[in-house]
Amino acid sequence: MLEVRDIHKKFADTPVLCGVSIRVDKGDVIAVLGPSGSGKTTLLRCMNFLEKADEGVMIFDGGEYRFGSVKRKEIAAIRRKTAFVFQSYNLFLNKTALQNVTEGLIVARKMPKRDAEVIGQKMLDKVGLSDKYNAYPHQLSGGQQQRVAIARALAAEPEIIYFDEPTSALDPELTGEVLNVMRQLAGEGMTMIVVTHEMEFAKTVSNKVIFMENGVIVEQGSSKEFFEHPKCERTREFLRIEAGNRIV
Repeated sequence: MLEVRDIHKKFADTPVLCGVSIRVDKGDVIAVLGPSGSGKTTLLRCMNFLEKADEGVMIFDGGEYRFGSVKRKEIAAIRRKTAFVFQSYNLFLNKTALQNVTEGLIVARKMPKRDAEVIGQKMLDKVGLSDKYNAYPHQLSGGQQQRVAIARALAAEPEIIYFDEPTSALDPELTGEVLNVMRQLAGEGMTMIVVTHEMEFAKTVSNKVIFMENGVIVEQGSSKEFFEHPKCERTREFLRIEAGNRIV
């Protein structure tokens, strides 16, 4: 479905991604783990062309694209098949939940407003916000705002959704409602790549795990193998630290 080969990215003279390669099959839920500064978010942003990678190749839906020379028209075509959920929600503060979900359909896809609203309402229902169509972001909790952002992503009917730390801005009691929606989507077969620190989600919902540090993939494999039989000492150390943090 999607493959990225040998992706490189520098900020000024600082390497951030150093030859990362991943493969995504339809229905995969891939958790991308690693310490802060390991390149996780940059990888996600480069894959959706929110950042421009310096080198590497993407193979997606039968097309091959070189990151260093991909054309604007090609980026637009790829983005029509993908969606991105940010850690900071990125909602329009002056628009209702429904308007936030329908804006892209109406403006970018030229969909009639009424048709867009039918889809928007359906997606808000799906994430448990059927009573919040007309609420503005300031009237919603952080968890509700993130669920609006997920509904917006779903409205575009993407083949893949990228999630960048979707719960990191939330209080612990609000994290569960967002993770529950993501569990539901995984159960329905949605293909997702999730940068996260939520170890339980990675262990119980994802089917593959990628562990990154210093711009490279240290270890990747099935979630079961990763958590039960990690191959690298650095991976084992990371899991020990995370387990200690959860106990504390």
